[in-house]
Amino acid sequence: MKIRLSLVAQAVACLSTLALASAALAQSSAASLKETVVTADRTEQPISDVLSDVSVVDRETIERSGAVGVADVLARLPGIEISRNGGPGNNTSVYLRGAESRFTAVYLDGVRIDSQSTGGVIWEQIPLSQIERIEVLRGPAAAVYGSDAIGGVIQLFTKKGEAGFHPYVGVGAGTHGTKKIEAGASGAFGTDNAFDYSIGAAREISTGFNARPLPTQNPDKDGYRSSSANARLGFKIDARNRLDASFLANDMDSQYDSTLRSNDTNFHQLRTAGLTYTGQWTDFWKATLQATASRSRYETQPSYYLTKTELHNYLFQNEFTFGPHRFTAALERREDNLQNAPIDRDRSQNGLALGYAFKQGPHTLQLHARHDQDSEFGGKDTGSAAYGYAFNANWRATASIGTAFRAPTLYQRFSIYGLGTLQPETSRNAEAALRWSQGASEASVTVYRNKVENLITFGAAGGCGSTLGCYRNTAHAEYSGVTFAGSQKIAGFSLRGSLDLQDPKDEDTGKQLARRAKQHAVLGADTRFGDIDAGAEMQTSAHRWDNAANTTRLGGYTLFNLYASTRIARDYSLVARIDNLADKSYQLANTYATPGRVLYVGVKWAPQ
Repeated sequence: MKIRLSLVAQAVACLSTLALASAALAQSSAASLKETVVTADRTEQPISDVLSDVSVVDRETIERSGAVGVADVLARLPGIEISRNGGPGNNTSVYLRGAESRFTAVYLDGVRIDSQSTGGVIWEQIPLSQIERIEVLRGPAAAVYGSDAIGGVIQLFTKKGEAGFHPYVGVGAGTHGTKKIEAGASGAFGTDNAFDYSIGAAREISTGFNARPLPTQNPDKDGYRSSSANARLGFKIDARNRLDASFLANDMDSQYDSTLRSNDTNFHQLRTAGLTYTGQWTDFWKATLQATASRSRYETQPSYYLTKTELHNYLFQNEFTFGPHRFTAALERREDNLQNAPIDRDRSQNGLALGYAFKQGPHTLQLHARHDQDSEFGGKDTGSAAYGYAFNANWRATASIGTAFRAPTLYQRFSIYGLGTLQPETSRNAEAALRWSQGASEASVTVYRNKVENLITFGAAGGCGSTLGCYRNTAHAEYSGVTFAGSQKIAGFSLRGSLDLQDPKDEDTGKQLARRAKQHAVLGADTRFGDIDAGAEMQTSAHRWDNAANTTRLGGYTLFNLYASTRIARDYSLVARIDNLADKSYQLANTYATPGRVLYVGVKWAPQ
């Protein structure tokens, strides 16, 4: 892989400084080694036992980021890039290690979210104001999650109630007429705090900016309005049994431009619901029963378009622990429905997943195998194997291989552009990593190669009902690269950074895949001045191509962001952020503008 570093020289120089300090490589929001995660294999385990490449983002980091959408938070993590057609509320793609946006499986409080029209989650529908925690797993995980997890898995979590009563109210305002208000409460009560709850609601509006400054497009501002609410309830039946329920709703409308005179609007709606029972049936047997549902609705006016996806999932998962050995067995059923006139189609998948984990002394081994029976395609087998060896308390090396697949969407098969003969996209991934940790300092370097066969692209007409073109299994892609990341405390400063050198390419043409850079990096520093927590951040990316032919170039860019927070009274806190301090002009998609310099200030009341 040929890498040119000139466009990220600043990032390389800064990261090299960290490397010389033995901490140049780690996550931008590094988690404590005592923290637990659930994304790696759908069971709770210490992050120190995880062999996968994982990042964790907590609520404090989300609030400090000043970000409007989930994708903007993700873009500050290792291995992730985004593209967007204009401002918030418009088409957004998230590339995990360069993989297509549809190759990331996304869950919210365990509820699967996806669109059977666009393929992959519609990121602009997820309200960041309701998200408490994010876990990102980089690398294929179909042997655990089934279809979709070719590039990785992203799990989003809302707040869980804790002992006491904890209300909050927040207001904020910013550039482009942005205004936000949020309120909620969480807590727990009863004997041994058996009942816990968390509820929240938020409203956000913005007049926006002219997202498409072309002579042929409407020169008006393209704003958005978002209303969201969530509830998460829990009941501890006894010391070994628990019930959890979650609900989330978001309605968002946003403006976009398609002609000179029209006032075009997107209407987004997302609903999720889940019910989970967890029981420690014996000292060595833990079981989970879960039923979830989600609905994603997208409509445009006055140029009318409407698509609705409904998903239902049913999971029965078992975990058996015998000393250093842990076995998992899961039965899962997933049902998809797409309504996109004249399409009204269903499909289902039944899956059996088996897992084995072993940890003793310096050795960690994890094996997974899964068989999915699809109502359209028949059987599909996937598997993964990972091994880790700890040289000492600070150093560990890991290696893994895995296969994955994604079934074509119902739109890709049954729309006017579809072919009923489309087959699932498949992948083979291999990676190796070296990780170091000591106290609050962490470091990692991860090398990977993910090869995708039967890649679905939009090609020439023929075989489908459209004269404009058809979906086809005609392409092959390779996503390869190396990710460096790190965190280190030096002289009162907490430093963090990541650098990605990657080569996402079309193997048939040798071209760079659209809207993905070969180099991108993030560097940040936090410190405290008296009662003020302050920080600075740099995001940089090399050039990208807007099209598959690599003829439309999107220039590289470097952004500088500043943020600060302080407690202005016992129960009140203030947060302020400036994004794109230098007012850099750049594009994430050709002909679409980005917001420029943005200021946001918020005040929150949360009794201590």
